Amino acid sequence: MAATRNKGKIKEFREALADLPVEIIGLDDFGSIAEPVEDGLTFAENALLKARYYCQQTGVICLADDSGLEVDFLQGVPGVWSARYAGESATDDDNNAKLLLNMIQAGEGQRQARFRSVLAIAGPDGSSLTADGICEGILLKDLRGDGGFGYDPLFFVPELGKTFAEMSITEKGTISHRGRAFQQLKEKMRQLDSGIFPR
Repeated sequence: MAATRNKGKIKEFREALADLPVEIIGLDDFGSIAEPVEDGLTFAENALLKARYYCQQTGVICLADDSGLEVDFLQGVPGVWSARYAGESATDDDNNAKLLLNMIQAGEGQRQARFRSVLAIAGPDGSSLTADGICEGILLKDLRGDGGFGYDPLFFVPELGKTFAEMSITEKGTISHRGRAFQQLKEKMRQLDSGIFPR
């Protein structure tokens, strides 16, 4: 089970794990479950917190992700507050608008940023596992692309000459922070010789 109601994330989870005999379902399949307080100071703390909480609530193995954008010009902000950058009920448009506003004074050589992701799996037996991934990029001054979600239309990857929002889900999965975290996670699971994750 994926600890999210974000359909974009669930789609990426399914794509990343398409080669494994697992079915990814989201929180919407479990009805109304109160959200945990994400009070961790790092992505790893929040990912583990969510995985363990929703595993306890549902009784099934839970995969959680905590990820966000770190902007050098803003000293790492929005970071773990990426989804709530413009407020608790902020939309993607709200967050992007605030980011663009706060980057007005940034020069051409001051727009470096990175997406960081930590994945965590928690099982009913108390076991857990984490993996992380990073993707470096540059923030644009205008939105580009119609795909993805969050800050994807502003995050430009020079390596491919596109924003995340201009990439196909497969293309994004090979280079994104979450895609890299999934690669690491699957390798760790294979090393554990899990029956779920075949060698």
